[in-house]
Amino acid sequence: MSDFSEELKGPVTDDEQVETSVLSGAGMHFPWLQTYIEAVAIGGKRKKDFAQTTSACLSFIQEALLKHQWQQAAGYMYSYFQTLEDSDSYKRQAAPEIIWKLGSEILFYHPKSNVETFNTFADRMKNIGIMNYLKISLQHALYLLHHGMLEDAKRNLSEAETWRHGEKTSSREILINLIQAYKGLLQYYTWSKKKSELSKLDKDDYAYSTVAQDVFNHSWKTSVNISALIKIPGVWDPFVKSYVEMLEFYGDRDGAQEVLTNYAYDEKFPSNPNAHIYLYNFLKRQKAPRSKLISVLKILYQIVPSHKLMLEFHTLLRKSEKEEHHKLGLEVLFGVLDFAGCTKNITAWKYLAKYLKKTLMGNHLAWVQEEWNSRKNWWPSFHFSYFWAKSDWKEDTALACEKAFVAGLLLGKGCRYFRYILKQDHQIFGKKIKRMKRSVKKYSIVNPRL
Repeated sequence: MSDFSEELKGPVTDDEQVETSVLSGAGMHFPWLQTYIEAVAIGGKRKKDFAQTTSACLSFIQEALLKHQWQQAAGYMYSYFQTLEDSDSYKRQAAPEIIWKLGSEILFYHPKSNVETFNTFADRMKNIGIMNYLKISLQHALYLLHHGMLEDAKRNLSEAETWRHGEKTSSREILINLIQAYKGLLQYYTWSKKKSELSKLDKDDYAYSTVAQDVFNHSWKTSVNISALIKIPGVWDPFVKSYVEMLEFYGDRDGAQEVLTNYAYDEKFPSNPNAHIYLYNFLKRQKAPRSKLISVLKILYQIVPSHKLMLEFHTLLRKSEKEEHHKLGLEVLFGVLDFAGCTKNITAWKYLAKYLKKTLMGNHLAWVQEEWNSRKNWWPSFHFSYFWAKSDWKEDTALACEKAFVAGLLLGKGCRYFRYILKQDHQIFGKKIKRMKRSVKKYSIVNPRL
């Protein structure tokens, strides 16, 4: 244990000076923690100009945090602790939460800090900021998880789960549900490890039944702790995924689908792309009809049109018998390539090149023109400039060929990107370039013969 931790935990004597700095064995200065926490705990009073001092200190602390000056921020906390004794009741009530947020941030990043110091600070703040007990306990548990201390985190959550103070409120109820859910997530982790262990055992093995019972017990505990939280509107991705995995493991596919459907479609829940991704992947595993898969991805397309699943969405639409789906399939490909992060996606360009030709061969020029009209003023410089032609050919010849074909179909044979690629001499892509030239001549939307 460091000197700092010892002094932080130890009692304060009357002989100690108010401004004594707490110094850890490693050299970390915190002139505020011990003296002021103990002073507040015994109801100490000091007559100072709180408003000016604390306001200035808060600004200095915030600036130090932004600049990652952790030792300097710790020093400024010396004066800011006075807010715990402020005559303004509102400031006094708000102080514990602010001090916890600032102090925990400093201790988390301070190069001289350690787990023991953080634990001591968290325990003291739980008692001072009694109204923030649950929040602090949860954040304390997450800190312990970050450091791989699963059992300590679980014990911390169990203590918080049974804590009761004052009247029950809806916000406190949600916090308790969240604490129980994180406890359930830790139990899920144990369940997952047990499940992996079980998969390596033969059913005739003497240890199989014992491990199987352990797996069941942990799944039951996990489901009890998580199920209440995921019914409350919110974004609960890790909890939903864990819960659904267990339901699937025990063959409750209807229950898993109900959870995922509610999570994705309940209007009380915030818009969440992941909810639709989880539902789609589940339905895909269950070999659901194409129409169901399309309906799920259609909503995801409206939320995140650049998502990697949009290429799967295009494939589903292309295979559909409905013409409206074929039209949407073209829209989806254009939508994906609208985003800078997808400009090098060769699969998307391959799909668009092939589908553009097919669409034009199918006498659906209007579909292509509808998509192109809103892009013709910015796609040429975004995708098809001379600079990109040279860069793409140098970095990825296959990508350059696919883009050149699309450029030729949309902008005609006079497009600089198309002309640059056409002039390149390449042993492998030579025949492809010649075919591309013929197709552009025949199907380009700027060709007057169309």
